[in-house]
Amino acid sequence: MENAKPVYKRVLLKLSGEALAGDKRFGLDFDVIENVCRVVKECVAMGVEIGIVVGGGNFWRGVKDGGGKMERTRADHMGMMATVMNCLAVADVLEQMDVPVRVQTALEIRAVAEPYIRLKADKHLSLGRVVIFGCGTGSPYFSTDTAAVLRAAEINAEAILLAKNIDGVYSADPKVDPGAVKYESISYDDVLAKHLAVMDSTATSMSMDNKIPVIVFALKDPENIKKVLLGEKVGTIIE
Repeated sequence: MENAKPVYKRVLLKLSGEALAGDKRFGLDFDVIENVCRVVKECVAMGVEIGIVVGGGNFWRGVKDGGGKMERTRADHMGMMATVMNCLAVADVLEQMDVPVRVQTALEIRAVAEPYIRLKADKHLSLGRVVIFGCGTGSPYFSTDTAAVLRAAEINAEAILLAKNIDGVYSADPKVDPGAVKYESISYDDVLAKHLAVMDSTATSMSMDNKIPVIVFALKDPENIKKVLLGEKVGTIIE
């Protein structure tokens, strides 16, 4: 695959917060982040334009961590703040590797990031800069998976790369059901009908409506990002 050309020109990479925590399960594992950023750098060098949406579950999981003790909107806003910490960490590691990067946030935090402006993001991407989108959609009740699909649609990404702690989409939770079968490909309709917990239903139906393929794979081997971009069969494709 030495001289292989990428099959996508512009993609949206979704990194879960939990994946960035590595085996620690909380906070940031910089070995993991460095490995991911090294591959992102290689992909940028191949001419791929990359937008990144980062989750915040390694610090705070909105309504889940609020546990009924907090007002939902406030719990979700705290989750948005958690994503910003992850965005800045990923941006810092990329900058140390001489990768041009911009952080844009859906909530204005001008001291640390640009406010999200679609045309500005588009310009950054076309100039070869990695754009990291923080604060989810900027609205409560929407997950960062939904934010990933929204940003992908807005920047005209050709695919969404969903880097998770699991290596694809299964018929059931493989940790619970040893008989769970991994799908190589599956339709959005089937994901929704079978209630498969890949993304929340809003994100799934939104990617279906906008006809954006979603490739789900394990972040444990960051090389998977490059393999997907080069058209190799990795994880599960939802289309």
